[in-house]
Amino acid sequence: MKDIIEKFLGLKVLVVGDVMVDAYLLGKVERISPEAPVPVVAVEKKEYRLGGAANVALNLASLGAKPILCSVIGEDIEGNEFLQLLESSNLNPSGIVRSKDRLTTTKTRVIAQQTQMLRVDHEFTEPISEYETYVLTHRILNDLLPAVDVVLFEDYDKGVITQSLIEQIVTAAHKHGKKVVVDPKKRNFNFYRGVDLFKPNLKELKEGFNKEVDPTDQSGFETMILDLMQAMELKNIMVTMSERGVMICDGKTFDYIPAHYRKIADVSGAGDTVMSVAALCYAIGLDNKQTAALSNLAGGLVCEEVGVVPINKERLVEESAKL
Repeated sequence: MKDIIEKFLGLKVLVVGDVMVDAYLLGKVERISPEAPVPVVAVEKKEYRLGGAANVALNLASLGAKPILCSVIGEDIEGNEFLQLLESSNLNPSGIVRSKDRLTTTKTRVIAQQTQMLRVDHEFTEPISEYETYVLTHRILNDLLPAVDVVLFEDYDKGVITQSLIEQIVTAAHKHGKKVVVDPKKRNFNFYRGVDLFKPNLKELKEGFNKEVDPTDQSGFETMILDLMQAMELKNIMVTMSERGVMICDGKTFDYIPAHYRKIADVSGAGDTVMSVAALCYAIGLDNKQTAALSNLAGGLVCEEVGVVPINKERLVEESAKL
């Protein structure tokens, strides 16, 4: 397993998706406001972290890969903060496009006594304009895609990924012999035709395919998966099922990887970690069962940490060796 994970070193991954700033206001509650029946949080510390597709890039970098992040952010203070976070994390900003017409998605969490009191979302989720789509797509197709090893779509439904963007990048990637892996959301679910690995969770599967999903009915579940694969011409599909683990299918064989029972502290960011590991596994040519097992393990490991944190490479090597 150590040899396999060492093969991740230096792989170039094109990460296309919605990026955001995760802001945290940390403090204490010692009184109730006289203005309304709400707690007053005395802020003691502020933290800013990379979120969304940028967290996928952090996971890839922590595994030794070289992510190239491609997205659209605003020409605002939050956008400046985002670029500073990229620089401090040594992440490649060459795929970032700035727009005066958009906001940089920012999620601010107010936390006191280790409890989240409130979350404030500052965002604009309408699809990017035709011009912004052209600028981002042109930069990806001409400057970035030819040199990468694998393409990863990380869709948070914030408007950066559009049908036109998907179709152009998938076509060009396959023309260059690059595999495409996708973490979908409802809005663009049906546009990812012909991709190499499609990874919805149960909720996304239900919303995107517009059918009831019951993994306890194995026969019905597998029939639905095959119908989806045929309709969208998918080469492989991996469904994350929380405590039920992971299912992966190539259109013929179904493999089920059970969940690893752990002390769960926070599930935030687990899907980002799963996608990061899966993309690297596909880039080095691992088979489906190995890909699902290693991705599933990595996702479980980050759930033991509080907050959104990237996977620890050494711990992944250690835990995978034990298995």
